[in-house]
Amino acid sequence: MAILPIVKYPDSILEKECKPVTQFDKKLKTLVNDMYETMLAADGVGLAAPQIGVGQQIAVVDIGEDIGRLDLINPVILKTSGEQTDVEGCLSFPGLYGTVSRPYYVKVQAQDVKGRTFIVEAEDYLARAIQHEIDHLHGILFTSLVLKYIKEEDIEGFDSE
Repeated sequence: MAILPIVKYPDSILEKECKPVTQFDKKLKTLVNDMYETMLAADGVGLAAPQIGVGQQIAVVDIGEDIGRLDLINPVILKTSGEQTDVEGCLSFPGLYGTVSRPYYVKVQAQDVKGRTFIVEAEDYLARAIQHEIDHLHGILFTSLVLKYIKEEDIEGFDSE
């Protein structure tokens, strides 16, 4: 596995619509594993393919809880409900944080590295992370959703209520 360089804003690939994955092979599996290693090395909870310069609909998410690693290929949001507002950051925007409002619940259909379709339902922080990564696949950056920017030193004491 390899740790890949993370693309930083204002690289134009970050604002482009990604193409669906059509080939489910060893190359894809290697790419997804490399993305996961890259995300962990950068201390992130999610990483989308455009963040490593690949314009395909691939994202990995791991918020460090019992759920474990989620590989999302060609993900589609089927349903959302509720609302939550909290601080977000992004590996492509080092040191930049802001409050973003997103649905509290999300239901997503995606494929795994073998092309098998599955559905995942998530709430709270996992739902937020999944939606953030899916936005990347459609060229939507968290900065376009920020309600208020937060200084890094103020994050710890931030209360979303």
